[in-house]
Amino acid sequence: MLKLDVVADSDELARLQCRRSTVLADERHLMHPVKYLSSIGFRSDYAYLGAFVSIALSLISWLFSRGNKHHDKAQSDRWGIFVGHWAPTFMALGVALTLEERD
Repeated sequence: MLKLDVVADSDELARLQCRRSTVLADERHLMHPVKYLSSIGFRSDYAYLGAFVSIALSLISWLFSRGNKHHDKAQSDRWGIFVGHWAPTFMALGVALTLEERD
């Protein structure tokens, strides 16, 4: 935070207050990552797309791992589950961004 000492010039005081509000705005974005993502143009559509791509990649990785002779069924399941865990995360992010976009 900036320390505001006695300032004789009102223009200088205005500049310091503007700078302080900019610093506070930057700090608020650090505390709200969804607001930050929204402010830089990351839309909820991108998160939903990521969720559906994750579901497709999960199925594809599971199928390819099943086709690999060196992997057993458990290894195939782990690959599918690992990538499949991304989908709910992207969906939750999409919902949060949708709510942010409405505000």
